Amino acid sequence: MTLFNFLTRWGALGQTPKRGVVIVLVLLSLAMFLPGFVSLQPMDRDEPRFAQATKQMLETGDFVAIRFQNEARNKKPVGVYWLQAGFVAGAEALGVPEARAKIWLYRLPSLIGAVATVLLTWWAALTLVGEGAALIAAMLMASTILLGVEARLAKTDALIAATVAAAMGVLARHWMARGREAFSNAEQWRLAAVFWAALGVGLLIKGPITPMVPAFASIALAVYARAGGWLRGLKPLAGWLLCLAVVAPWFILIMIATKGAFLSDSLGADMMSKVAGGQEAHGAPPGAYLGAFLVTAWPMAPLALLAAPFVWRTRREPATAFLLAWLVPSWLLFEAVPTKLPHYVLPLFPAIAILTAAAIEKQALAMGSRLRHALWLIPGVAVVLVLVGLIGPVVLGAPSGLLFYVIAPFVLWQAWRMVGAIRARATGSLVPGGALLALFCYIMVYGGVMTGPVFQPFAMSPRLAEARARAQAQSGCADLAPASPGYREPSLVFLTRTDLLFDSPEATGLFMGEGSCRIAFINAPDDAAFKAGLGAGAEGVRLIERLTGINLNGGRKLDIGVYLRQGEGR
Repeated sequence: MTLFNFLTRWGALGQTPKRGVVIVLVLLSLAMFLPGFVSLQPMDRDEPRFAQATKQMLETGDFVAIRFQNEARNKKPVGVYWLQAGFVAGAEALGVPEARAKIWLYRLPSLIGAVATVLLTWWAALTLVGEGAALIAAMLMASTILLGVEARLAKTDALIAATVAAAMGVLARHWMARGREAFSNAEQWRLAAVFWAALGVGLLIKGPITPMVPAFASIALAVYARAGGWLRGLKPLAGWLLCLAVVAPWFILIMIATKGAFLSDSLGADMMSKVAGGQEAHGAPPGAYLGAFLVTAWPMAPLALLAAPFVWRTRREPATAFLLAWLVPSWLLFEAVPTKLPHYVLPLFPAIAILTAAAIEKQALAMGSRLRHALWLIPGVAVVLVLVGLIGPVVLGAPSGLLFYVIAPFVLWQAWRMVGAIRARATGSLVPGGALLALFCYIMVYGGVMTGPVFQPFAMSPRLAEARARAQAQSGCADLAPASPGYREPSLVFLTRTDLLFDSPEATGLFMGEGSCRIAFINAPDDAAFKAGLGAGAEGVRLIERLTGINLNGGRKLDIGVYLRQGEGR
């Protein structure tokens, strides 16, 4: 029995077939997203910035202003911080020890957003391509690398993908029903409430991205159909009032708290800098997303390439036209903006998944063309991952995690099965086979390699936080005030203290000499300047250990000395 047949049969369980499909898709999504979810270290830099800002809200009780240490973080609205704070506060209430220092609690909104994206992809597809293709589309989304990455990061992007999929699912129903009375008045209001609530929540999480995608799609479809009357079913006047009700209270409070700086910082400094140039060295030319798609959308990407001829042939059909309106205008905008990060286009992946699923269900993949060679990327990526896990220990001098060696044979076995399916052009097994291969790979990589010894050189922030805990145990201090002049990663702030001092080596020396119960992390090139800053305060400051490793950002080698100034009388 193929995995697809298994899922289809399980989809018939429950009080209704659709309820059974929901259960299966949730279980499939969790299987894809949970490996490494709890054990992965904070992944610099955006994730710990979000988590630390949430942590500071809990520390200060200020749930309006967003800050990272003493710096205002006026880049994104407050929605994700509130969600993270709710989960962490709930964990504290349930007695979870040191809940504020556990990064996985801050990731829970992203996990929920990723699962919701899979379910909402299926829901949107039901009205466009039918039940079989909808299930395939959801499986493609659940197994895609990029969604799995975002499910494991305490950020906004998985949630934004879910809000866009919800809004587009409603828009799809109105588009496919135009020209006929398909909904009762009560159904229209329910769908409109979903649409505008999704836009309002999206605005509160990341600003204009969620409204942008359905807005561009609506314009494109209205031009294509030479009519926009079908949009009246969205109840736009009442809808905008609902959006305002979601967004306005916090927006008014943050504008008062920051004296208008939030708007100028988020729209002016942040958004316009992305439009004007490559922000934070993330610039790339137009077309970069197409190249990145082959990796970030694995294992869906090769199948999507084979679906392209089918999409072109059916471009005038209502469902395909809708999905192209979802995909093309926003994708072109993202390609035109100089600042490019792979997750920006994630809200468009459901449209690709549904188009691909439609081609698969109709057995319309271009298996007879040269495009079929792209299918070798499915087993090829898996084999490369195994080779990296085997070669990594030779380079870094540490073995991969035990789980890697347990799962790697299953990866190679399933990759071999995929090779056979590709050679036989067995299109029916490509999706379930690719999903199973992806599951094995994610267990191997996230549960094995990235949490095993081979990845320890990159885990400098957790190791420094552990060194601080060891030093505190021997220091006679209730706590140790930390400083780190050279290694300035947000994850170190999250794992130590909000008041972690980032200053020059000389200023760090003065800091260490001015009081007891202090600890400093000094990278080797800064040793001389640090000791010069100590001056007469050098007495009582001692080197207790050295940690070597590699900065997760940029790959710079680190050789960090841990200097302790103990409590008085020690």
